[in-house]
Amino acid sequence: MEAQVLLDKYFEVAFSAPDGVKKLRELILSLAMQGKLVPQDPSDQPASELLKEIEAEKERLIQKGKIKKSTELLSINPDEIPNKIPKQWECVSLNSLVIKIGSGSTPRGGKNAYVNQGIPFLRSQNIWNDGIRIDDVAYITEDVNKKMSETIVQPMDILLNITGASLGRCTLVPDNFIEANVSQHVTIIRCAIPQIRRFLHLFLLSPYGQSMIWTRQVGMSREGLSKKVLEQFSIPLPPLAEQYRIVEKINRLMEQCDRLEKLREEHHQKRLIIHTAARDRLLNAIDQNSLNQSWNFIQNNFGELYSVKENVSELRKIILQLAVMGKLVPQDPNDPPASELLKQIEAEKQKLIKEGKIKKQKILPKIKEEDIPFKIPRNWYFCRFQDITKAITCGIASTPDYYDTGRVFLSARNIKPYRFMPENHKLIDEETYQKIINNARPEKGDILMTRVGAGIGEAAIIDRDIEFAYYVSLTLIKPLQNFLNSSYILHFLNSDYGIKNAISRTTGLGASQGNLNVNNVRAYIIPVPPLSEQHRIVAKADQLMKICDQLEQQIEQSTDKRTQLLNAILSNIQ
Repeated sequence: MEAQVLLDKYFEVAFSAPDGVKKLRELILSLAMQGKLVPQDPSDQPASELLKEIEAEKERLIQKGKIKKSTELLSINPDEIPNKIPKQWECVSLNSLVIKIGSGSTPRGGKNAYVNQGIPFLRSQNIWNDGIRIDDVAYITEDVNKKMSETIVQPMDILLNITGASLGRCTLVPDNFIEANVSQHVTIIRCAIPQIRRFLHLFLLSPYGQSMIWTRQVGMSREGLSKKVLEQFSIPLPPLAEQYRIVEKINRLMEQCDRLEKLREEHHQKRLIIHTAARDRLLNAIDQNSLNQSWNFIQNNFGELYSVKENVSELRKIILQLAVMGKLVPQDPNDPPASELLKQIEAEKQKLIKEGKIKKQKILPKIKEEDIPFKIPRNWYFCRFQDITKAITCGIASTPDYYDTGRVFLSARNIKPYRFMPENHKLIDEETYQKIINNARPEKGDILMTRVGAGIGEAAIIDRDIEFAYYVSLTLIKPLQNFLNSSYILHFLNSDYGIKNAISRTTGLGASQGNLNVNNVRAYIIPVPPLSEQHRIVAKADQLMKICDQLEQQIEQSTDKRTQLLNAILSNIQ
C-alpha cells in the first residue's frame, strides 16, 4: 500500500496506539528500503550503472593518491537482504560505496586537551539522528586537530555512533559545515559520490540498518562496531533517480509524522491541564455547593479525563487529599467530636503508662495557628502524631549479621505504599531479634513507614500476624487501634500532604539520600476526624481506589488492543 494512503487510513490508530507514530516512521523507512515507498521508473538508469560510476570515481581518487585501494571483501549474498528488492536495484557492501570508514580517537591528554575555543571535537553525545548538537561540545586546538588529520570531519560526511547506549545514532554533516574532529566513539562514513549520502543515511536509520548495527557489534556494548564489520554491511541500492524520489517522499511523510506527534502531545497536555484545573477546584472548594460542582465537572468529563494512567494516578492523590481534608464524605452531626476522642485517647495512654505498657512521651510544642495546613470540619481536630499513638520508633541502627535460619528481619525494601511485603526478607539470630523488639514489638494493625531513601514517607499496614525485627530504615507507628482506624492513618501518611510532610522534614543529603528523624515523625500535625467518620472515609476511599484499579486495567486493555490492531495492520502492509 502506498505510504500516503497508509497515513491517511490509519491516522486514528497511530494517534491512539502507544508508539503508534514511532511505528509509522519505522514502516515508512522499511517500505523505502524494500522499494515499496515510491514506484519504480523503467527509464531510470539502473543501480548497476551507478555502481560503475562509483567505482570509476574511487579509481580516480586512488590514481591521484587521495585514497588507498581497499581490501577485497567477500561478495554480498542477496539473501542477506531480508526482502526481495526491485530488478533495477543492487545488493552491495557498504565498503563499495564509500571512500572512508573510520572512527576518531581521544587526543593525547584526554579531557586535559580540551580548550574553551577552537576546533569542535564531536563525541557521541553530539551526534543525533536529526543533526549535530553542539550545546555541550568540546574543543581542541588547531595543532591537536592537525595531528588527528585522519579524523577531520568534512561537509556531507555521515557520522555514526558506534559504542554505548547511543549506538546507531546517525547524522548527516551539513553541506556548509566548516570543520570538526571526532572521538573514538564516532565513525566517519564518507561516500564516494556525495549524491548517495542522504539515502545511505536513511538506510542506517531504518529498522533494517539499525538491526545490523545492534546485532553485529563486537564484544561488550562499549566495544561497538569495528571498521571491518561496517564495511561488510549489505546495502540495498536503488537507482540514483529513485534515491532522490525516496528521500523526498520520506522527508514529506516524516513532516506529517511530526505534525501527528505534535497534535498527540498537545492533546495529551490539554487533558492533563484540564485535570489539574479540576483537581484544584476540588481541593479549594469553600463549601459543599462548590465541591458538588467540581465533582459534577469530573463526572461529566470522566471518560476523557481518565483515559490516561497519569490522570488516574492523580485521581488517587485527590481521593486521599480530600479524605484528610474532610471533603470525601459528609459529616454527621450525631458523631461525637474528635476533641472527645482525643480525651479518650489521652486517658487510655495515661492508663498504659501507669501499667508500664508504654513509656511516658516528651511533651511537644503546641500547634500554632500558622502551622495549620488547611481548613477542616468543625468536629475534627488537629493534633501531633505522637498524641494518638502508643509509640513511634525505629529499628536497629547497625546492619546485623545474617544467617540461613533464624528470625525474620525487614528493611525499607519490604514497604511500598499500601503494600507490606515481608516475603523477601533476611534472617537474624534470636539474641539480636530480642534486642530490637525490646523497644517496640510490631503487631498486626501497626504501620511501617520508610524513613530513608527515594521512597521516604511511604507507608503500609502490617496486615498479618508475623513476628519480625526491623532495620533503622523503617519507622514503626503504633496507633491506639481501639480509638483509631489504622487505615485512615495510612491514608494520611500516603496522601500528598503526608508525603510532602515527610520530605520537608528530611535531613541529610536530600529526600533521595537523607533520613526522616523519628522525632520529626512524632511532631507531624495530623487532622483527626471522629471515629465513625474515619470508618466512613476508609470505606469510601477503598471503594474509589477499586474504581481507580479498574480504570487502570481498562486503560491497559484498551492500550493492548490498539497496539495489537496497529501491529496487525502494519504487518499486513509490509
